[in-house]
Formats: sequence, C-alpha cells, structure tokens
Amino acid sequence: MIPVDPRNTSRTCPACGHVAKENRATQAKFERVTCGFTANADHVGAKNVLNRAGLVLCDAA
Repeated sequence: MIPVDPRNTSRTCPACGHVAKENRATQAKFERVTCGFTANADHVGAKNVLNRAGLVLCDAA
C-alpha cells in the first residue's frame, strides 16, 4: 500500500493539471472548460491517485 494525499484528486485535471472546484461540473461529471477534458469525476479522482502513487514511488527510488 502506498499512502497518497487525496486532497483535490477529483478537482485536478489529469490532462493539464489545473485545480479548481469549478472542474467538478456535478457530483459525477468532471469538465475542464479550458483544455476540453471531460470524464466521470470518480474516474478522474482514481486516475490522479494512481498518478500520485507513481510519483511517490519515483521519489523513493
């Protein structure tokens, strides 16, 4: 298990990295108007947690 800071994982765009509460269009929808990335908000959060876990592993190496 790899500890990951979960803050803003569902508000961070995995395409461009922008963080804003406005990125969560609804409870289930993520939409970043500027770069055009859209997805299910839970999928975005999970993807960002996975990315952060990878960064933790890289820092540990």
